[in-house]
Amino acid sequence: MRCLILGGGGFLGSHLCQALLSAGHIVRIFDLPNLQHVRELPNENSVEWVYGSFLDIKDVKSALEDCDIVFHLISTTLPSSSNESPVYDVDTNITNTICLLDAACELGITKIVFASSGGTVYGIPNEIPISEAHPTNPICSYGICKLAIEKYLHLYHIMHGLEYCILRMANPFGERQRVSAGQGAVSAFLQKSLLGETIEIWGDGSVVRDYFYVADAASALRKAADYSGSNRIFNIGSGVGRSLNEIISTIEGILGKSVSREYLPGRSFDVQENVLDISLARDALDWKPEVSFEDGIAKTLAWIEEHAS
Repeated sequence: MRCLILGGGGFLGSHLCQALLSAGHIVRIFDLPNLQHVRELPNENSVEWVYGSFLDIKDVKSALEDCDIVFHLISTTLPSSSNESPVYDVDTNITNTICLLDAACELGITKIVFASSGGTVYGIPNEIPISEAHPTNPICSYGICKLAIEKYLHLYHIMHGLEYCILRMANPFGERQRVSAGQGAVSAFLQKSLLGETIEIWGDGSVVRDYFYVADAASALRKAADYSGSNRIFNIGSGVGRSLNEIISTIEGILGKSVSREYLPGRSFDVQENVLDISLARDALDWKPEVSFEDGIAKTLAWIEEHAS
């Protein structure tokens, strides 16, 4: 297939690119200019780069030309920042995704695979683990916008026959995660631990999340491209919850030393516990995580050490 990755120069996109190339697909990356100079990307010579802004539909339409399938990984906000300006969140994410869907229908794109957020679309859970059938009541704008995009994908399927698959991702971590951009507790904690810096924790460290290795996230996206069953939405994660304190303990065990930590007041948009039920992905998508949390930590640590020198 001719695959377009919107946001392919980023953390998750670069790993998806590698997975698609390994599976024999043709890959085009759409992202902001000059990312190939500052981000490591395997097999870069096998990839077509198209530069532009997701906020400019002319740029997006140019990237869509002659492609079969689109992986939509772009978000202009983070959960931690989205509530600061919901109007910006809506304008840049929902509105521009609708423009993307219009262009996709116009240009004959066969399918959209969308990276949604299993950590935010459900809100405060009624039960753990959280299945795809759980009520969706996000408590941050980021989750609301992800959920709205899911609904528009369904609408465009009904109106125009556009195929789609939604992956509600937990918290992927691994190589090439941009700690400086506020991505990822695991990678941020690892980097600070290596540098001997103090890890700042919002709350008492008991907040539980579902963390899984980025190569498994890329594998799920690749399988979603080939999937043709009746299910449209899949939870993707490890299915196991770990607290922030447990992450630090794991890092201390691997490094063989204690790390400095500071506890700060909790944040209103942080759900206390979020662990995804991934049984539907196992059964219908034939996907499951292959890399253990500890092995993923070790891989990420090795990469950070290599690039710190």
